[in-house]
Amino acid sequence: MSDAALRLSGIACARGGRMLFRGVDLSLQAGGSALLRGPNGIGKSSLMRICAGLLRPMAGTIERRGRIALADERLALEMEEPLRAALGFWARLDGVNAAALDRALDAMALGPLADIPVRMLSTGQRKRASLARVIAGGAPLWLLDEPGNGLDDASLALLGTAVAAHLAGGGIVVAASHQPLPMTAPAIVELADYVAEDAA
Repeated sequence: MSDAALRLSGIACARGGRMLFRGVDLSLQAGGSALLRGPNGIGKSSLMRICAGLLRPMAGTIERRGRIALADERLALEMEEPLRAALGFWARLDGVNAAALDRALDAMALGPLADIPVRMLSTGQRKRASLARVIAGGAPLWLLDEPGNGLDDASLALLGTAVAAHLAGGGIVVAASHQPLPMTAPAIVELADYVAEDAA
């Protein structure tokens, strides 16, 4: 993962005819992290989707080096499948072996729930399943949109441990959150500082 990189230069975003933000710059190398902060509706999710290549910026450039894994409000798991089988679908697409999948389940304390259908999981368990999918995939660039939603203190600690391990291995983490997250010394991007005057 040592060659992972993410660079944003002058990024602007408009949605529904309204300018959300402009002039966002960010540069992350292997082992770097950033926290996008701001109230709901300010454009955090839009910026995450721009980082993932799912949304085109209105202005600016973005450079990515390394595969990307995105965890957002969409669970992206088959609801009727047992958890391990549902995660296994993505693991096969990512070329991940069973051992890596098991480690991801353990990292999010989901091993005992591996045979439970996804539809029967609680909100917090589903969030941990989404994070386990990211962990198992082995992508260098993690994009985590509101990863703390629905997590209790113990689960937040698991998230912090997983993020720290990923960064120590040369990965990059960009998280968007309106609440504190267990991340050590990330670059802080206050989206309120980039709100266009005509968006106020």
